[in-house]
Amino acid sequence: MDAGLVAPCERPSATREVRGVTPRPLPKTVAPLPDELLSGWLSRLAAANYCDDAELLAHIEVDTTHGTALDFSIDAAAAEKIASAARVSPDVVRSLTFPAITPGEASLTAQMPFQHCLQCSREGLSLRHWRRAWAFDCQVCGTRLVQTLGKIGEEQISGKLIYRARRGAGMLACAARSRSPKQLRRAMRAVTFAMSLKGCHRKPLFALQSHKPEVRLFCLAAIDAAQSRPLIKAAISSSGIDDYAKVALLRTFEKEPRLLAAVDQIAQRRARSKGPMTAKSRN
Repeated sequence: MDAGLVAPCERPSATREVRGVTPRPLPKTVAPLPDELLSGWLSRLAAANYCDDAELLAHIEVDTTHGTALDFSIDAAAAEKIASAARVSPDVVRSLTFPAITPGEASLTAQMPFQHCLQCSREGLSLRHWRRAWAFDCQVCGTRLVQTLGKIGEEQISGKLIYRARRGAGMLACAARSRSPKQLRRAMRAVTFAMSLKGCHRKPLFALQSHKPEVRLFCLAAIDAAQSRPLIKAAISSSGIDDYAKVALLRTFEKEPRLLAAVDQIAQRRARSKGPMTAKSRN
């Protein structure tokens, strides 16, 4: 073979030697987008190279089969391997993971995708803010986010509920990002009340990440409603709930007995005022 016909193999400038690892750059690479999660970028990178996520990670010798496992934490060796394969800086790879956040934000950030934007998902995107329990609209295109496992068009949701839920989502975001536990506790109380009305027997954090649109929207709307006359809202919610919800309500107020007593008094007054009307309606 004529040596003049063989082109010299040039190493891309961004490729790095990793101790004990032979860098194998992928044939094609894609540029990360603002707010993109590492798992989403790896999926797009895999698609560009005609393979799936597991095959991509195996090819670059990263010891996991799911990119979502890297969204919250990635070690230096894995970051170097991905960076070498994709011809980017390791700092770029690390920037696609979740940064250090407050405990409030962490508690309201989903470990796995629970909602997405229909429009942006078609383009293969998976964005960081979609994992937040308070995220309501896509920050890229403005479309309202929908549950990942929910059935589209299964039921009609009122515009008023959506409006109040969007307001409640904004209040939840402020509470999560603030350094005041009091604001977050108040928001979680409202979620507890909403869950009792919906007969939801899980923790408030699960309800806010529910795959059932009516449960999540109702809980977010309750946060907005609780800003106005919260004791009345609590009393309404505490009447007619099952034993599980009553226990949850007691736990919510276990350190505030006066507030719980006030709620009980309002609930009793409401029950007395409705008593004759209820009896009449049954006859």
